[in-house]
Amino acid sequence: MRVLLLLLFCAGCGAQPAPLMFGGARHETTVDGHRYTVYRKANQVEVIREGWAAPRDHAKIRATMIAVVPWLTGCDVLPSTVRGDSGEMRDSVTCPKGRR
Repeated sequence: MRVLLLLLFCAGCGAQPAPLMFGGARHETTVDGHRYTVYRKANQVEVIREGWAAPRDHAKIRATMIAVVPWLTGCDVLPSTVRGDSGEMRDSVTCPKGRR
């Protein structure tokens, strides 16, 4: 019973940033039925996909995770810095003057 309550509690938590991203700006969007949360702090971003995805969708989801960063933050992803998978991804970004 305790395990069930713990699982229910965790399911309601939603996307939480890595400790490195605490205090960063939070942005949310839904694309093709998948919900994404983006955290940006200085020149770093973390993208989290919430929910389940079929294995055949993972390549498309990774591309979407990279695409939502400039859309939500106004900053461009540095491709050589992309780390992670279709559930959680971290990148460095370069932002136009005024978006730093």
